[in-house]
Amino acid sequence: MSSNSYIHEILPGASGGPILFVFHGTGGDEHQFLALGRELLPTATIVSPRGDVSEFGAARFFRRTGEGVYDMDDLGRAAAKMTGFIQAQIAAAKSSAVFGLGYSNGANILASVVFNQPKLFDATALMHPLIPFEPQIAGNLAGRRILITAGRRDPICPPNITSRLDSYLRAADADVTLEWHEGGHEVRPNEIEAARRLFSAVPVKGA
Repeated sequence: MSSNSYIHEILPGASGGPILFVFHGTGGDEHQFLALGRELLPTATIVSPRGDVSEFGAARFFRRTGEGVYDMDDLGRAAAKMTGFIQAQIAAAKSSAVFGLGYSNGANILASVVFNQPKLFDATALMHPLIPFEPQIAGNLAGRRILITAGRRDPICPPNITSRLDSYLRAADADVTLEWHEGGHEVRPNEIEAARRLFSAVPVKGA
């Protein structure tokens, strides 16, 4: 898979330093989380792809047929394509550590890549993911740090679905942190601080 298979932006980082992939939510684009990525990891190379599916003009990473109802065949396509894109970027950057951060639809595609390639990321921040199915994790997540952030009143990602994802990941031996706030689908400061703690806990060169 080509490193140019998605429209994307790259903010170069320190040579041999970490690489951070950031994934926007529905209706966002490759610019949505660039600044946040740089804030969280100042020395990292930040890679931000744009979703290749349009839902009434809003960019997404895979198709759905309704709110919370996924086109599972297209999700499989998207996860395989994104995995190839990520692997190509990692090979080009020769990075010391690999991190991922996604919000909403971006968290869903990031989680799907993690399910398919459990050893690809050293640490992953899933902000308001919605995984309404039982994931088939291709291996073991031992040694992989995963943060899930969520709102207790999120109308898009119900708390019970969030808790179920937490259980799936723990069953695969992931080191999971679950960070809540009392609001809805919005990202709040405590989530950003939790992501900062997650990434800073992984030793990297160039930090």
